[in-house]
Amino acid sequence: MSIRVLLVDDHKILREALKGVLEREQDIAVIGEANDGAEGLKLARELQPDVVLMDIGLPILGGIDATRTLLAEHPEVKVVALSTFSDRRIVLQMLDAGARGYVVKSAGRDELLRAIRAVAYGRTYLCPDASAVLVESLRGKKQVDNPSGDPIGRREREVLQLLADGHTSPEIGKRLHIATSTVEVHRRNLMRKLELHSIAELTKYAVRNGLTSS
Repeated sequence: MSIRVLLVDDHKILREALKGVLEREQDIAVIGEANDGAEGLKLARELQPDVVLMDIGLPILGGIDATRTLLAEHPEVKVVALSTFSDRRIVLQMLDAGARGYVVKSAGRDELLRAIRAVAYGRTYLCPDASAVLVESLRGKKQVDNPSGDPIGRREREVLQLLADGHTSPEIGKRLHIATSTVEVHRRNLMRKLELHSIAELTKYAVRNGLTSS
């Protein structure tokens, strides 16, 4: 079954280039294109895509607000943010809005395809530029590695690191030799202890505290 993708970008040339790249992939189908955030919301409601490639700098309704509105209505949709810049503030705002992926427009074809496939199968994907910016800008802030003040246990920390690196619960279970249900328990405990509410928020926490492999 193909991954159904909606393109939302106000630059027609870029949309045509993206469409050309995606349509060469057997497992990806471009089902629609939108020129602004409002049109993107309308098409997403009508077409029910699996993945939305969402430009951040959109007219009428910006990509961050469009993402937040879309996911409030259709939380099953996965959003990959497209941006000219890997600015820390914008990356965090898109993650806060619910985006599961972030790719800069200067990234190559393979990077974009990895992001689409990763989020389509439930993973979080940050391109190296975005990940590096977050790590560098947040490095030196509060560290999780202080045992006396650490709210999470060793196993929970291992689960958190693998979640932030984009692994699914079954994959984490295999790596740590524990049941998938046990991974889910650890994930719920992490969210409760850290007062976080999504995988995206857990990923941000892990990045802030140096718990990713990036």
